[in-house]
Amino acid sequence: MNDDILKELKYNGALLEEIRSQNKAILEGQKDQARSVDVRQLQQDVTELKQEVKVIRAAVTATNRDVADLSRDVEKHKGLPAHVAHGHA
Repeated sequence: MNDDILKELKYNGALLEEIRSQNKAILEGQKDQARSVDVRQLQQDVTELKQEVKVIRAAVTATNRDVADLSRDVEKHKGLPAHVAHGHA
């Protein structure tokens, strides 16, 4: 091989190595970007879940309050005759 061909091959090899390096950096950046999107979606999901739990907690609290009120009403009417307990005198 003559020197010009050898120089050209070395140059092409160095150029290919640089392209590989740049491609690797781009792929790593894309992986990081995908992870970032995944984390943002996860944060949004957690925020939505927190809001839904607040709604559920409020509903359970209201239901517990209603059950307690009904229990008190039942206790008040326990010994009464049926027609009096139902408001018929």
